[in-house]
Amino acid sequence: MIVFPEHLLEGYRAFATQRLPTEQNRYRELSVKGQSPPVMVIGCCDSRVSPEVIFDVGPGELFVVRNIANLVPTYQPDENAHGVSAALEYAVTVLKVKHIVVLGHAQCGGIRAFVDKIEPLTPGDFIGKWMQMFIKPGEVVEQREHETMAQFVERIEKAAVFRSLENLMTFPFVRKAVESGQMQTHGAYFGVAEGSLFVLDKASKEFRNARSVEQAPRGSA
Repeated sequence: MIVFPEHLLEGYRAFATQRLPTEQNRYRELSVKGQSPPVMVIGCCDSRVSPEVIFDVGPGELFVVRNIANLVPTYQPDENAHGVSAALEYAVTVLKVKHIVVLGHAQCGGIRAFVDKIEPLTPGDFIGKWMQMFIKPGEVVEQREHETMAQFVERIEKAAVFRSLENLMTFPFVRKAVESGQMQTHGAYFGVAEGSLFVLDKASKEFRNARSVEQAPRGSA
């Protein structure tokens, strides 16, 4: 007897009978021609923040990598395995995506663990070690005077987006694609409770509500 989460089986059955018939041709096309998504999203593992749901996209439209706190490490061509770096390498050099979006969010558990300086959950302290890449050597991250804890956490959640965008540019193939105009990088922040999306205005270094952001012409880079 196969034991599998029943709600997942029910979800698949609904997909197979309702959504799949309308997208079957798309799946067949993708199986033959392969994928060519124009956008890569680097998001958080948090189950409340699904890029495919937030951006209402279909199969083949996004290349997604998710990790704790949507972090991008710096370029480290050493003997260790690097999952995010491998995904970046494939997205940029093979898929040749036109955009990379770093998607942060409110109530991020990884950021909260970092802010609260929690004790290791296991002897491996994988979360603690992972979150350390968020800060530079010698950098101190502390709550500011007159800043509430909620404000502090939100500031650090958004700072993680900035740091990941900064780290992206340490990858030679990313920098080359950006500087040649073949690709753009973007930051975004999702408010879980309201379902609100904010996109980064790089000129002002502020996050703007997506509802008020001017939309670029479809098909433009």
